[in-house]
Amino acid sequence: MKRYVRFPVPAALHRLLDRFPVSAALLRRLAFASIIANVGIVVTGGAVRLTASGLGCPTWPRCTDGSYVPTDEMGVHGVIEFGNRTLTFAVGIIAFATLLAALAHRPRRRGVLPLSVAVFFGIPAQAVVGGITVLTNLNPWVVGLHFLASMAVIAAAYALWRRTAEPDGPVVAVVPAPLRALARLTTAVGVAVLVIGTWVTGSGPHAGDQGAARNGLDPESISQVHADSVFLLLGLSVALIFAFRAVGAARAERAALWLLAVELGQGVIGFVQYFTHLPGVLVGAHMFGSCLVLLATLHVQWSTRERRPVPAAPTPTPAAEPVAVGA
Repeated sequence: MKRYVRFPVPAALHRLLDRFPVSAALLRRLAFASIIANVGIVVTGGAVRLTASGLGCPTWPRCTDGSYVPTDEMGVHGVIEFGNRTLTFAVGIIAFATLLAALAHRPRRRGVLPLSVAVFFGIPAQAVVGGITVLTNLNPWVVGLHFLASMAVIAAAYALWRRTAEPDGPVVAVVPAPLRALARLTTAVGVAVLVIGTWVTGSGPHAGDQGAARNGLDPESISQVHADSVFLLLGLSVALIFAFRAVGAARAERAALWLLAVELGQGVIGFVQYFTHLPGVLVGAHMFGSCLVLLATLHVQWSTRERRPVPAAPTPTPAAEPVAVGA
């Protein structure tokens, strides 16, 4: 029998949360806001990189050795980098509010609380990786890890959002097992595309600072590897569309169509930015598109299954009244 992790809640906090119950609608809105906030921090982080403001605050967690905020001498780069760090607190506040809502929601939902905890603690973990990028003078491999950490938090936030709308019953597949395996393979290739994309960025001109090193990979060669992985992802997505159509899985087919549309849009941006020598605006749009590709891939994964309501407990049959038998 499947066991769920229970998180201890202090009695005082438990009584306080009981006084202010949270509706399912509010919990779902907060979970959705967490997705938007985490996508936003990726986009603003890209702005830091694309404006060469990666070392606008040259140390961490302080902005300078003697100040937590930028000084006038640091100029606009310090303001941009500090602004991105400040937004991390806003993302953390939304994640904390979502965690409190998961605790206060009644009845308590299985799986919702662990996911809200994962999103909440993913924020400081991602911030620490960001601090390491500064302390390593924007090492391109660490910068790539910083981006991928954000993708992991987005994936957890998406799982939380989907879970808030599901009942607590068992998970049931709505497509045959081979097609679920194909969807998982597509997700794995999508993740590989994101990873290789960080290698492409680490070899290119957008280092985040004029003095930051590159990863040493040949930009043209690694871009070709990235393009090949994208073509593989496109092929798998087309295969999913026809496979889902063949078995009559309309919901899964629509999800695969959305995935293909997002991939094609992202591919157009990628090719245009490559042949126009990586203008900052298009690179930023490509980073945003990476978040959409991840979310669309997860949408396909969720469309291959559904969670059924918890079966109602059988009502016990009342015992029959004894019948007196005459002598």
